[in-house]
Amino acid sequence: MPMINVQMLEGRTIEQRRMLAKELTEGTCRALGCPADAVEIILTDVKRENWASTGKIASDWSSTHKP
Repeated sequence: MPMINVQMLEGRTIEQRRMLAKELTEGTCRALGCPADAVEIILTDVKRENWASTGKIASDWSSTHKP
């Protein structure tokens, strides 16, 4: 059973989460030839102050920074 663990900055809508889960499941099934009910996905929100890139925490990023 494939297990996919996604960590992302908080703030995504429920619709975005649904789409991500659907796309990840479909892609995994195509790549591995497994049924959809075999795919497990964990979506974890990370607070901006707990995420860092390029030496800066996300809460300090400018609006133009895209990790």
